[in-house]
Amino acid sequence: MAGRVDLDGNPINPMTICMIGAGGFIGSHLCEKLMSETPHTVLAVDVYSDKIKHLLEPTSLPWNGRIQFHRINIKNDSRLEGLIKMADLTVNLAAICTPADYNTRPLDTIYSNFIDALPVVKYCSENGKRLIHFSTCEVYGKTIGAFLPEDSPLRQDPAYFVLSEDASPCIFGPIEKQRWSYACAKQLIERLIYAEGAENGLEFTIVRPFNWIGPRMDFIPGIDGPSEGVPRVLACFSNNLLRHEPLKLVDGGHSQRTFIYIKDAIEAVFLMIENPARANGHIFNVGNPNNEVTVKQLAEMMAQVYSKVSGETPLETPTVDVSSKEFYGEGYDDSDKRIPDMTIINRQLGWNPKTSLWDLLESTLTYQHRTYAEAVKQAMSKTTAN
Repeated sequence: MAGRVDLDGNPINPMTICMIGAGGFIGSHLCEKLMSETPHTVLAVDVYSDKIKHLLEPTSLPWNGRIQFHRINIKNDSRLEGLIKMADLTVNLAAICTPADYNTRPLDTIYSNFIDALPVVKYCSENGKRLIHFSTCEVYGKTIGAFLPEDSPLRQDPAYFVLSEDASPCIFGPIEKQRWSYACAKQLIERLIYAEGAENGLEFTIVRPFNWIGPRMDFIPGIDGPSEGVPRVLACFSNNLLRHEPLKLVDGGHSQRTFIYIKDAIEAVFLMIENPARANGHIFNVGNPNNEVTVKQLAEMMAQVYSKVSGETPLETPTVDVSSKEFYGEGYDDSDKRIPDMTIINRQLGWNPKTSLWDLLESTLTYQHRTYAEAVKQAMSKTTAN
């Protein structure tokens, strides 16, 4: 760790980072890297610590004392401002970010992603502290290409579907489509952060993740999450695979997405943390445009990969179609395609993702199988017995 320098050759001094949402999927991977590769200290703020327990104990760990867990719900805890004041940098990862909640719990979604984030922005601005705020690729909404006729040749023109931080519009569906409550709340907090930067000098960086995938993502319903819960697509498909069920394709699985391995994405965040001169004032897409597939293609690939890592024969009928209304409830809507433009992050931080879709799925599904297969089997045998 001695003699570490940033991209411009300047020495990197140890810093204290207040990480809100440190106990989640992204937070756990970021904490791991910060502990093993840097001298930085993390004030880990969350209501749960299960995913970072291996970093907190035993006390013989080499980084003992450099990560402190604070069990705080940011909605109503006066201790939050004190922790932000103690830190050099705040990273805010806290959010409700599962599509099944957007139109079934729209109020919670709006409060979690906008109202609860307001004090964090305010405390950083008032105390002159730097903020890295996690937004979402959902802020882009639908692509311009989605409004073109099906047979229009312009649909193949990247100008109509590649999403650029400083040029693409944010296009949402009508108000009754409550699925957009999340994207709208996230966009408004982005605008507020940008305004704090312009008017009050807040040093900020905004991250727009494009489907980050890897171990510890989301939950498996009925095992380490609510049995009626609906996680994001990869965990939904993992749950189906673990239970030997066909993978459920919402509205035929025609939507296109790009997926990036969590360890590649964390490298990008790391560069933002340690290169403030290059990252401040910027919004960064963090995704992998090379890993683009339809949701249907993702399902088929996951069935193949899971068969390889588990040694189990794939189902004869690997997928089944369900309607979005049946799966997500009334008021669901979707974006057609999400491909990130990587120009800005490449220019500012020299970052590019490395891991192929097959490799990231193999890593993730190996973890899922090792972690959950036995528990799912036991849960299913109990259900059968009842």
